[in-house]
Order: sequence, then C-alpha cells, then structure tokens
Amino acid sequence: MSTPADTLDDLVVPSSSVAPSGLYGRKLSIILANNQGTGLDFSKFRVVFNIMRGDNQTPNSADIRIYNVSQATVIKVLSEFTQVSLSAGYVNANYGLLFQGYVKQYRVGRVDQKDSYIDITAADGDQAYNFAPVFLSLKSGTTQGGIAEALKSALAAKGIATEYGYIPPLPTNPIIRGKVMFGMARDETRTFAHTNDIKWSIQDGALTFIPTTSYIPATVVTLSPSTGLIGVPEQTQQGINIRSLINVNLKIGQLVRLVSSDINQLRLGLDKESQAVTNPSIALQASPSSNGLYYIMVANHSGDTRGNPWYTDMVCLAVDATLAPGQLPSSLSNPILAY
Repeated sequence: MSTPADTLDDLVVPSSSVAPSGLYGRKLSIILANNQGTGLDFSKFRVVFNIMRGDNQTPNSADIRIYNVSQATVIKVLSEFTQVSLSAGYVNANYGLLFQGYVKQYRVGRVDQKDSYIDITAADGDQAYNFAPVFLSLKSGTTQGGIAEALKSALAAKGIATEYGYIPPLPTNPIIRGKVMFGMARDETRTFAHTNDIKWSIQDGALTFIPTTSYIPATVVTLSPSTGLIGVPEQTQQGINIRSLINVNLKIGQLVRLVSSDINQLRLGLDKESQAVTNPSIALQASPSSNGLYYIMVANHSGDTRGNPWYTDMVCLAVDATLAPGQLPSSLSNPILAY
C-alpha cells in the first residue's frame, strides 16, 4: 500500500513527452516503503535513475535521485523506509517494473540554492547474496533438482522469492554419495551452477538459472527504428551494444530480435593476435547474428523525468552461432549461444 507524498513538494510531470517510435507519454512510478510494505509515492517529483542488470551472480543495483523533497519527508524517509520499487515506460506500452530491492544508502545534498535532492543506492537480493548461510547434509539419491530446491530455500530465508525466476530442466540422475553443504549459500550456488553448466543470478527478487548455452524461453521482443531502436548497434569484444527506448520487456536471459542490417563493426588491434582473432568464442559472441536474434546479457535502464535520457542499453550475444570444429567442449552439443 502506498500514499502520495506531501503535496507541498509535488512537481508536475510533463504530460506530452513524445517518443519517435510512436510511444507517447513517459510514465514512472517510484515508491519508498518500510518493511511492512507501507510507504510514499514520489512519482510526481523529478526523478533521475540508473538501473544496472546483468546475468552474473552480482546483485542488480539502482542509483536513484529524487529532487526537492521537503525536510520533513526526508527525515521520514531516512528513518523508516528500507525498500524501493521503480516502474517506468510509456502510458500506452512497455510499462512495468524495472527494479525492486532494498535501500543500502541514502545521501542528502543540494545541486544549488534552488534544488535539493535525496540519492538512493539500492540492490536486488543482496541480503540473500551477502548473508544467507547453508548448513545441509543431503543423502545419496538426491537429484540436481533437489539440490536446487535446498539452495533456493536457504536464499529465501533471507528475503528472495520462494519461486524460481526461471530454472531449466536439470539432469535427473541422483548423486551416488551424500553431500554436505556448509558455508555461504552464494558459494554453494556457484558450485552447483558450474556443475550443471548454468549461470545463476537474482532477478526481481527471484533465484534464476540460465543454461550457459541457451536462454529463457519467452516472447521475443522485436526492435526496429519504429519500435524503439535508438541509433546504430555497435560491435564490441564483449558483444553487440544496442540502445532502445525504455522497454520493460527486455529482460536478462531472454531474446531480442534486431530488425536492422546496420551494425558498426569492431576495430581490431594492429597486433598479430588481434588480426588473427584466435579466440573463436570471442569472435562469435561479438559477431552479428545471421537471423537477428540476440541473447540479452546486460540490460541497463536510465531515465530522467525532466530530461532526455529514457533508454535501455543492452549488451547482447549472437544466437545460433556455431563454434569452430575442435572448440566445442565434449560435454556439449549443438550450442545455441557462442558464449
């Protein structure tokens, strides 16, 4: 439950922001709440945000600045509110939750004599990541799915969801000996992920497993200049950099279809090794996809309700790339991602 922030501070959000793709009217909701879920809605203030999301185990994070909040409200925020939820998009489409997590730090300051601010640094699932222990003894015959459940329960004890964000089919063969898990849940989860050739992360407060050579099956978002694509995608050694208007449907581990034949190519170094491109995995993951499909590895969202930024910046990997002969690990076949 949330209530509007004090009306003396309310600032009017521009009502006619028009996106070149035909998306009209920027929309944002930001709520600060206490541990019981009761809080204040700051959606009418000027808000600047930068949300960083990736498919690695490091918790997703957010830096948010809210302008010109009264001193009385600042005191209330600092003393009571521990959680933040931010949703953004457009009035007619692509609106939804971009970030939800626990506040790690508040900072109060001024830009000048007219404008003050309160800065928020928050993280998604960091309590479970940093403080969840696991002390378990699993009997022989436990399956990999049973181990995953045990890890999820250990992390859920520190605040993440009791349901998976996504989990792929796991091997069904049971372990032949008993297994002891002792230590930090994140370390045991990392070992489990490595054993099963998957990646793990916490997405929107839920434990998420993604196969190293595959992706999360979901509706594929199509990006073109008429649906939000901004500028020209850029090839880098880390992957293909793509910028679009904010789109909540561009989620970590899922696919995006790029409807554009224009991709600025990477400049290789002048040394012999760079010119030869001796690492097939790097060459393939940074290459444009022949069918326009890309795996979303990083999706950072940035915006300013009174400025120009309103973007989703992605780093993506080509899908359906084929590793060179001899480069495929013996345990894998028909890789979907050149990862």
